[in-house]
Amino acid sequence: MSTTPIADHALLSDCHSSALVSRDGSVEWLTFPRFDSPSVMARLLDDDRGGHWAITPVGAYETTRRYLDATMVLETTFTTDSGTVVLTDALAMGPDEQGHSLGRSVPHLLVRDLTCTAGAVEVQVSYAPRPEYGLVVPLLSEVPGGVTARGGAEWLVLTTPVRLDLAASVGTGRARVEAGQTLRFALHRTTLEQTPAHVWSDDDLRETLDRTIAGWRSWSQLHQAYDGPWKELVHASGRVLKALTFAPSGAVVAAATTSLPEGVGGERNWDYRYSWVRDASFTMEALWVAACPDEADDFFAFMCTAAASGVGADQALQIMFGVGGEHDLSERTLDHLAGWRDSRPVRVGNGAWNQQQVDVYGELLGAASRLTDQLRHLDADTRAFLGALADAAAVRWREPDQGIWEVRGDPQHFLYSKVMCWVALDRAIAMAGLIGDESRVESWRRTRDEIAETVLRDGWSDTAGAFTQYIGTDALDASNLMLPIVGFLPARDPRVLATIEAIDERLTDHRGLVYRYRTEDGVDGLAGEEGTFLLCTFWLAQALAMADRVDRAREVFESAVRYVNDVGLLAEEIDPATGELLGNFPQAFSHIGLVNAAWAIHEAEDRLLGTQDHVGDTPVPPQRAAAKDGGTRVGGRH
Repeated sequence: MSTTPIADHALLSDCHSSALVSRDGSVEWLTFPRFDSPSVMARLLDDDRGGHWAITPVGAYETTRRYLDATMVLETTFTTDSGTVVLTDALAMGPDEQGHSLGRSVPHLLVRDLTCTAGAVEVQVSYAPRPEYGLVVPLLSEVPGGVTARGGAEWLVLTTPVRLDLAASVGTGRARVEAGQTLRFALHRTTLEQTPAHVWSDDDLRETLDRTIAGWRSWSQLHQAYDGPWKELVHASGRVLKALTFAPSGAVVAAATTSLPEGVGGERNWDYRYSWVRDASFTMEALWVAACPDEADDFFAFMCTAAASGVGADQALQIMFGVGGEHDLSERTLDHLAGWRDSRPVRVGNGAWNQQQVDVYGELLGAASRLTDQLRHLDADTRAFLGALADAAAVRWREPDQGIWEVRGDPQHFLYSKVMCWVALDRAIAMAGLIGDESRVESWRRTRDEIAETVLRDGWSDTAGAFTQYIGTDALDASNLMLPIVGFLPARDPRVLATIEAIDERLTDHRGLVYRYRTEDGVDGLAGEEGTFLLCTFWLAQALAMADRVDRAREVFESAVRYVNDVGLLAEEIDPATGELLGNFPQAFSHIGLVNAAWAIHEAEDRLLGTQDHVGDTPVPPQRAAAKDGGTRVGGRH
């Protein structure tokens, strides 16, 4: 099993696939050619069988890391008694002339440059590719300038200036590097049907890395104009969301990994390398603030295309898709892998794909409502699809479901699901002219009001002094922090304030972090416990800011960002006992929550100072305010 802390990893991405690199210079996770492809290296999930590629000084060393400015190119500095070496890692890609097409076409190439900046350092290389989640132990063969790996559907060529000894499908070697010397490595993937991968020249690798750095910087300059509180964290989170985007389709994956647990040694281990409809509105909001218009447009277009399959009152909207729009995400376990810290089972696929979750209608229509400026010329199919979503919400809101947290226990009448059906109808009413059918508005309005009456009457518990998880319980759920965020009730409504206070007092741990709900209530149908949930903590900060409780909002926000790792990444949860990151990594939801909470606090501070700018009733980030009267629009897809 792997015991390396989750926080010790950094993400690489070419907007097709991902890699995680440890502080020790080891590639512990790598998928080619897509995020959801079988891994080529997965030591993250099994030390012995998973596979890795490490470049590390021999003997004792100290490590510092950073992403190169405005990029997702990782720089790791190893300091030893004899000298210093810098390892620069990237999944290769480059921009078009305007920088808009970052990641559209990539070589499926992992580049690693090792430069000695002082003294001399002996380094060791260990290379053990293990395709198909470690099921394949490939044949390694030496070729001039590198090593080939054949096995299964993969053809891998390692470019290496260090000669490796090959034994038991592992390559190992050592080299001494001196000040001013650079060793360039690369791993290239292709399929057996294509022209075999080749060893790369030194000049080509240098140019490829330079293009990748330039591509990220060009994208950041064009798309990241946010200038509010926690600017660097917001920009870093925007780059993470870009890095979790599958550029060919626009899909944003929930995380780069599978089966990193929500509780050490437990069964709450899921595959998050897919794209959820639920994430749509949250992502739209975050990309709007982080000023990433192209990505937001692409994501919405992907969702509409993937989901548009006869949705209506008699056919549910699927809740998640593969990054290419695939519907069947059947779940299976990989019993040969030990799991991170012996957390089993290791799963691929996700059984939630065919769950009933009625909140998704509101989330997708909420995403559309953020894009009304960009959706002026919808085709007839998309207009009909959006109308069908509202019609489905108008019927399905009465049904129990698995809810936002995808519980594997009995369906319930979750309050959040009801509220999001309200959102679906509310947004459809506002967009009726855009959708092109105003004849249903009155019917939608009646159902919207009926949902609101039900939630207000049956969703409130005098015993709990708050809105509750589902109708008929007194249990709390942090998803009810969304009531003011989606506009169901004002943030300063006494019932909302009471719910915020109840969650702040009773779902928050000693670190100031928020649980989704109390697992001992048993609603999720799973054994064991889980950590505090970073998205929910950011929701609390956001709701507090909307209620003008800015000082407390800042405290909660700071409690969460304290757990950002040394290169700005967050997982899904925090272990309440140890403070370690838990869950899949990096987690889009956590970074989305960070961006949206930071903006809400910025908005609240401006509001209290009387300086907030608006277009109509919508608050406008400062970088967009100058554009609202006809100037150059900066990053608005929301």
